[in-house]
Amino acid sequence: MGDMLANIAVNAASDYYNLETKMQNLKRKLELLNCQEADVVARLGEEECLPGKRRKHVVQYWLSEVVSKQKEFESLEADVNQNRRAWRVSLAKRADKMFEEVTILTDQGAFSEGVVLAVSETIKEKFVTAEWKGQGFKEKFHGVWTYLLGNEVSIIGIYGMGGVGKTTLAQCIYNELKNENLFYGNIFWFTVSQDLNIYKLQNDIGKALNLDLSDEDDEHKRAAKLGWALERRKKFVLILDDVWNSFPYQKIGISPSHAEYEFKMIVISRSLEVCLKMECQECLKVDILSDEEAWELFMNKHSNGKELPPKVKEIAREVVKECAGLPLAIVTMAGSLRGVVDIREWRDALEELKESCVGQDDMENKVFPILLWSFNRLRDPILKSCFLYCSLYPEDFRINRYELIQNFISEEMMERRTSRQAYFDQGHKILNKLVNVCLLETWGGEHVKMHDLIRDMALKITKDKWMVKAGLQLKEIPKEQEWKEDLDKVSLMRNNINNIWSVASPKCPKLSTLLLNFFPLKSIPDSFFLHMRGLHVLNLSNTLIEYLPNSISGLEELNALLLGGCQRLKFVPPLENLKALKELDLSYTGIKEIPRGVESLTNLKCLDTIRSCIRKIPTGILQGLSLQRLSLPTRMRIPIDEVAGLKQLEEFYGKFHSMHDFNIFIKSRPSDGKLNFFHILVGKDIIYEKKLFFQRFEVKRVTFGKDSLKKGKRGKDEIMLPRNVDFLMFDRCGLCSCLFDDIQGLNSATELKTCSVYEEGIVCILRMSLEMEQPMVEEEQQSSLMPLYYLEDLNLQKLPNFIGLIRWEVAPAVAPLPRGLFSHLRKLLVVQCGKIKKLLPRSLVQNLHNLNELIVGSCAKLEEIIGDEESDGGFSAESNTVITLPRLKILDLRDLPELEIIYKGTIICDSIKKIHMERITKVRKVPFSLPPLAVTAMKEDEGGWWDSLEWEQPSANRVL
Repeated sequence: MGDMLANIAVNAASDYYNLETKMQNLKRKLELLNCQEADVVARLGEEECLPGKRRKHVVQYWLSEVVSKQKEFESLEADVNQNRRAWRVSLAKRADKMFEEVTILTDQGAFSEGVVLAVSETIKEKFVTAEWKGQGFKEKFHGVWTYLLGNEVSIIGIYGMGGVGKTTLAQCIYNELKNENLFYGNIFWFTVSQDLNIYKLQNDIGKALNLDLSDEDDEHKRAAKLGWALERRKKFVLILDDVWNSFPYQKIGISPSHAEYEFKMIVISRSLEVCLKMECQECLKVDILSDEEAWELFMNKHSNGKELPPKVKEIAREVVKECAGLPLAIVTMAGSLRGVVDIREWRDALEELKESCVGQDDMENKVFPILLWSFNRLRDPILKSCFLYCSLYPEDFRINRYELIQNFISEEMMERRTSRQAYFDQGHKILNKLVNVCLLETWGGEHVKMHDLIRDMALKITKDKWMVKAGLQLKEIPKEQEWKEDLDKVSLMRNNINNIWSVASPKCPKLSTLLLNFFPLKSIPDSFFLHMRGLHVLNLSNTLIEYLPNSISGLEELNALLLGGCQRLKFVPPLENLKALKELDLSYTGIKEIPRGVESLTNLKCLDTIRSCIRKIPTGILQGLSLQRLSLPTRMRIPIDEVAGLKQLEEFYGKFHSMHDFNIFIKSRPSDGKLNFFHILVGKDIIYEKKLFFQRFEVKRVTFGKDSLKKGKRGKDEIMLPRNVDFLMFDRCGLCSCLFDDIQGLNSATELKTCSVYEEGIVCILRMSLEMEQPMVEEEQQSSLMPLYYLEDLNLQKLPNFIGLIRWEVAPAVAPLPRGLFSHLRKLLVVQCGKIKKLLPRSLVQNLHNLNELIVGSCAKLEEIIGDEESDGGFSAESNTVITLPRLKILDLRDLPELEIIYKGTIICDSIKKIHMERITKVRKVPFSLPPLAVTAMKEDEGGWWDSLEWEQPSANRVL
């Protein structure tokens, strides 16, 4: 007993005297948590701009817990600062408890699946591959598939010469694994490339596993963390594409001989030797095509299998023979000759091809003349130059279309246009042509990519005038002798170069483009640019540079100065001499003031300062400019008169602190033009606004923040929405009843696709009242509710007074729903809506023929998902009929304690893929008529609840 009392006394004394130390430790731990929160919110902001990407509920819960802990710490710190001795022991215990809780949140933030960077799997990433599949391809596919499903082989090698179709085969396997939902969906694809970089590969794998490795530099510790994260997956497939050199799997956290999980590995290489060194247990060679397979592939790509005239067909077969069975050559040739009908042109193509291939006996070398021939057939010099520009990026790099077209504009490579929208339209047209002739590949819709053999061909064309060493992990800048006087473009992007002092002053008077972005460059000698007076584009973005040399001021022909992401940058020299400058990017920098001389840059079209440290733009800076794109920091008080005066503005990103200023800006837009791209915040308080990521690409978003729509001294401001807005968010902005009643101007948002509402006062989206009794012409009704006809994504969260999408103030028979309402809706999410009892009226369901996802969670009083319409007068109808949801894939129901009925009748839904019911114990019937073996159902079984469920098919629960 005495020992126990002594221990208690010792612990109390420790708490008393160590309170300050504990608070310091807690503060450091909380700072780490805040950094994680910032990373999560930034990534979510980026992902949520993409179609089908929305945060999971668990992400929102984690973020709310972080905010709660921040407030709790402030309260604790205030109590500690009062310095009352009697409280010290209890305060120390509070600090200990909070330290444990913050540690748990930090661990979740760093490692937990489904928390950090979790986005819903609305759209599973898949590769766009050739629809044509020959017999040899099918045999190889079957061979790999058999090994994947079997237990004897874990590591499979796919090898063959460049351009033979190895990656296409693996992409089809990847897609099929995703389709079949095998390995719990844990299918990961990584491109390794010729210059193996273990550090980058570790980062790529970590990112795919939602594992942050940024705070760890030791290669072995990083590998251990990867191993831990992979082990938690239990079952997974890793596909490593374009492997040129072998490396130990232990470096990415895998020990094949001692793995305690089920995994499969596919290694894709040009070399059988590499596959064997990578411990592949089975190696499959992808061979060139037979004559008939080659012809079939050519015809499929050239004319979708349609017959050619007999004489043309004879020449076309000779053309295909010159491709020697190599799929890349065949596809590229077919693309180049697509649409050619004149037999004389076919004969000329064959003659050119034969001449270019003379003396090329080696199969892999033979493809280069064919690719070069396809390049030469472009004819248009603009197409050629834009194609070659893509080779400035690293091998296997996915190039964002928006960024690429922006570079085309900066380089003045395209035909002159009067607006940015016209330039982007022209840029997309160019990229589409290059994709159509198979010189570029489409990647995920928003990106393009060069096949490495095609890139090699492009680099051969430009080798005398360009120096391209992008993504080679160089630690030193190229030697002085490599900087030739007639160089036109130099790309050193994405290397590990810290400084460039070893090359003091390269003599490159003709150099027009210098890309030094994405590497840890810290400083540049003042003499470096002395002999680069012809420079048009200088890209130093995402480096560690702090000061730009004064010699920048002498680059009088510079069109674009790109410094975005240079967070340590504090100083930019005066720019008044750069009269040709059209683009200045200072976003995400440490710059505190607009550089001197910007007001005199009359040719400036783009000024980006978002997330910089600039707090004020001096009066008069903007009014003399003809800006087409402008982004401003959210903390800045926008000079509304000057911004409203920018009549040529086509892109705007920033925050208006009042609805009044926002309306002035919208009204200032010329009647004959509109903002093409924008991301605008309105209001003084927006959740996570300090960390909000502004998507740099083609978005049209408006967010209304706290109290921004409330009635002020001047009365309630009219809401002027851009007609082309496609994403609206209402965040505690002061709405108090019905969304369409409160926002009178909402019917003007005719292109609205996504609407998110976080609003305490909202009761419903649409009100069906006595006014609806009067007959209305259908066209008028549709016009007044236009956004609800074309809305695709509706997110309703934290709405304590919300009772339903539709509120009937009269019987539904008196005021029936307009035909086609919500007919384009693809996703409906309803979370934390405490009053709602019935989610969807049955008459509305017949309009939901495009609904893909229905997600409902934490609605304490919800009783029915699909129910009868009801009015205040008690109107009710029978509900035992069959309804159809032809495109519904995901039904996700969680934390609905009062839910008893999904639907009283039967729901026919052949498309359903996933039913998730969690913490739902009163439901007794699942009303879906399901396709056989089509559903993955996740269940939480409480007291035999699962077995007690009634299904339309009696054996469904056992099958699932």
